Amino acid sequence: MAWKGFFIRLIASVALVYATFNPTGVSYYHWALAPLVRQLDSFDALKFLIGVVLFAGWVVFLQATRRSIGWKGALLVAAVCAGLIWLLAEQHMLNTASGTVLTHLGLAVAAIILAIGMSWSHVSRRVTGQADTDVVG
Repeated sequence: MAWKGFFIRLIASVALVYATFNPTGVSYYHWALAPLVRQLDSFDALKFLIGVVLFAGWVVFLQATRRSIGWKGALLVAAVCAGLIWLLAEQHMLNTASGTVLTHLGLAVAAIILAIGMSWSHVSRRVTGQADTDVVG
């Protein structure tokens, strides 16, 4: 797998995760879902359509991740990311007292897990020479 392919998948993962929710207040959650608490009739067809498209993106990414690395693999990637975050915090390179920083880190970890999940079949095929297939029947 070329690095270019991985970075394209990483950018797509970051876009999906941050479009759904992010601490800047510019996300589907802040635009469509949070206002529902104050005013039920604020939900319209555009918000519904964009919500369905985001949901479909999540289904595709999560399904591909589950099939390629599984939940154990996702947990392992999350553990490696957590160890790296811990190391950076211990070296005083991250301000873990900030809720915004912690939210961004959590979103970044989610995007990394999805990107690795989307890319793992390509890496596995290159390393082993075997293609992953779904068993049908």
